[in-house]
Amino acid sequence: MEDLLDRKLLFVTGKGGVGKTTVAASLALLAAERGQRTLLCEVDAKGDLSAVLETGPTSFKEREVQPGLFAMAMDTEASLKEYLALNLKLPVAARLGPLAKMFEFVATAAPGVREILTVGKLAYEVRRGRWDLVVADAPATGHVVGQLAAPQAINDLVRVGLIRQQTGWMLDILRDPARTGMVIVATPEEMPVRETVDLAARLRGETIVDLAAIVVNRVLPELFGRGEEAVFEALDRSPHVATLADATGPGAGPVLEAARLAVTLRRTRAAHVETLRQGVDPTVPVLYAPYLFARAHGLRSTRQVAEALAAELGY
Repeated sequence: MEDLLDRKLLFVTGKGGVGKTTVAASLALLAAERGQRTLLCEVDAKGDLSAVLETGPTSFKEREVQPGLFAMAMDTEASLKEYLALNLKLPVAARLGPLAKMFEFVATAAPGVREILTVGKLAYEVRRGRWDLVVADAPATGHVVGQLAAPQAINDLVRVGLIRQQTGWMLDILRDPARTGMVIVATPEEMPVRETVDLAARLRGETIVDLAAIVVNRVLPELFGRGEEAVFEALDRSPHVATLADATGPGAGPVLEAARLAVTLRRTRAAHVETLRQGVDPTVPVLYAPYLFARAHGLRSTRQVAEALAAELGY
């Protein structure tokens, strides 16, 4: 697991609502605090890096939001302009005009064109070597496979020319597990676990990107062991529980019920984690991030998740 942050490009995905953006920001923050010059890219429009890092809105132009950590937001049109400037020597500030209309026509007719501008931008940032690590807050599980498969689809469709050359080096970066990996975020619940198992299989069958790790987020702490559970059960059945309530007040019953609920939730979630482990390749590292009992999740929470992941990775 120690090589997770030694890669050059990490895609972070997961079912909506599992904390994907927080985990992506935490990994990027952890890398930056280890001395790596890190770029965090908001690809998923539903993400909210500005909230989890407590910074202003991101744009296509990266800016430093923490020491060594830079953030940006993907913009397909801006990515196209940058591509044309690099390959056709058009000024970045130039109006695309008819060229933009042509792009819209091609993008509508040929699936994968928009996606390749996104993946290509990320791969380009890796290729030019400005960053030790690029972390992408990628789209949710239902969309990420199509995005990752786009370069190969274009490569199969176009046999010669500039586009073929471009997709060639992208594929070299994406297929190299030493440089590129996918991190799937799940929570210990039935639907996120099921989607994670399905996505792991699709990544293996439909893309060339290595599954680097799975992060199980919002893991409940083990508040009570088997011994304490036995005590709760004994107290609940005891005829002296009424005496206990007289001595401690009417809260004794709800406290015992809350303890029983905590044990049940922990056990149920542990069963989902076991289902996850059985459903994916056993060589894929599974990391755990704790449930944070907080009303709002900002930079403080992101640091807490980063610290938990650092402990899991052995840093």
